[in-house]
Amino acid sequence: MRTPPFLSLASTINLIAPSFGCNIEPYFTRLEAAIENFRKWGYQVKVGPNVYLADDPIASASAQLRAKEFMDAYLDPETDLVLSVGGGEIMNEILPYVDFPKIKEADPKWFMGFSDNTNLSFLLPILSEVKAIYGPNAPSFYEKKPRVNQADALALLSGVNHVEGYPKWTYGNKKEDPYLKLCSYRRPNKIEGQNYSGPVHGTLLGGCLDCILSICGTPFDKVADFVKDKEMIFFLECCDLNPLSFRRGLFQLKQAGYFRSTKLFIFGRPLHYGETAFGLGFKEMALEILGDLNVPLIFNAPLGHLPPSLPFIEGAEATVSLKLDGLEVVYD
Repeated sequence: MRTPPFLSLASTINLIAPSFGCNIEPYFTRLEAAIENFRKWGYQVKVGPNVYLADDPIASASAQLRAKEFMDAYLDPETDLVLSVGGGEIMNEILPYVDFPKIKEADPKWFMGFSDNTNLSFLLPILSEVKAIYGPNAPSFYEKKPRVNQADALALLSGVNHVEGYPKWTYGNKKEDPYLKLCSYRRPNKIEGQNYSGPVHGTLLGGCLDCILSICGTPFDKVADFVKDKEMIFFLECCDLNPLSFRRGLFQLKQAGYFRSTKLFIFGRPLHYGETAFGLGFKEMALEILGDLNVPLIFNAPLGHLPPSLPFIEGAEATVSLKLDGLEVVYD
């Protein structure tokens, strides 16, 4: 597994829009502020051709053009980090046009993105043998002082091998955008361990379960081969899934051989936090499907669409420990 060179303050960040573009508020203004911050912090910034577009009804541009933007950025010799400007809904449609073998032959560089960007961060280690980061999108860096998860993402990109998060989180407010500057992290963590007896070492892989399910069974699904000779730590969160679709999804991946060598599951807080079906919540649904594997499971981890979300390096070997008020990840 290849590790891209870590960033320095002279590094170049290449912004792309492989899913949604930043053509509406608040994303446009936040991205503009983030670009200004990146430059103040010493980075060089390039902006891809699709970043401010909405030429496709559900994305920034056609699947072909979005894939081309990614490939051009990744193969650009001046680029050190390819950073997505947004999540979305149909990023999986770019996959037939992404040349993963060519990326495997190219000099490694970082890709980082969240949510729909699972389609790349999850597959790059598997198909191109290069690490990626499941972490914040570019507009998240709009504040002059990065919040905890944005700061941790920059730290990982700079070579720090230890992150630990987080004692509090926010459920937001129905009348308030939970990402607004004035929305503080108020709720204490309630991370739970099941069958957990101590630190677990393994290879990290995961992201948004909604997206991973859309990969399962396609020509890009080489997960069973990837995991068979490794001790895996799967980190998973979900956006649109309710407890029943979450359960069905875990069953599907289990039957597809994804979890045959898993030593630890980390489940983030789902966007449908607190929902139940037939009296069962997300934790109970996971235990129904994965309980017979007799491996530790961590629930309500600082991961997912309810901020803050701890960044993870996909394809990296690390030791994960459950702490009193958070989760500690130490990379080899």
